Amino acid sequence: MTAYNIAIVVGSLREGSINKKIARSLCAMAHERLNCDIVPIGDLPLYNQDSDPNPPAQYTRFRDEIAAADGILFVTPEYNRGVPGVLKNAIDVGSRPYGKSVWEKKPAAIVSASPGMIGGFGANHQLRQACVFLNMPVMQHPEAYLGRVGDDSFTADGKLAEGPLKDIVLSLANAFADWVHVIHESRRLLAS
Repeated sequence: MTAYNIAIVVGSLREGSINKKIARSLCAMAHERLNCDIVPIGDLPLYNQDSDPNPPAQYTRFRDEIAAADGILFVTPEYNRGVPGVLKNAIDVGSRPYGKSVWEKKPAAIVSASPGMIGGFGANHQLRQACVFLNMPVMQHPEAYLGRVGDDSFTADGKLAEGPLKDIVLSLANAFADWVHVIHESRRLLAS
């Protein structure tokens, strides 16, 4: 079976972020089907259309990494019922210059995790809305709002502890691997 290259975009900059731990765990569980790399976004200058003719090196690096991926996994916390500013900036950087979006037709999945009860529902849906506009086929099911996630959800080495959360993340990993495969196979069949 084909292993797909997945760019992970994490909406948290904190090294010990639960969302980074979820992202790493998700791809580790599907490592035979998904080759994952976290694409850094913390160094991206705020998007400014004036820089389109001569983009900063960080924009070029980011756009190249996203363009090379077979699929995108967004893993994000929720800040004030929305996506963190750093993630919105990354989406804007990748969508420009107009007509040259690196997000175009990339299969995607969105996972939001939070210590709160609703698991980042607002950020998840705000991000989903942006992905639809960017013409990204987003995995619809299972939806992934991981609530009540804390440091006690992980072992000392940052891996998911045994329990229901680990089972959910394993299910998400397999569903995302299937989703990316279905999208790529559909395109292959349509092209032949």
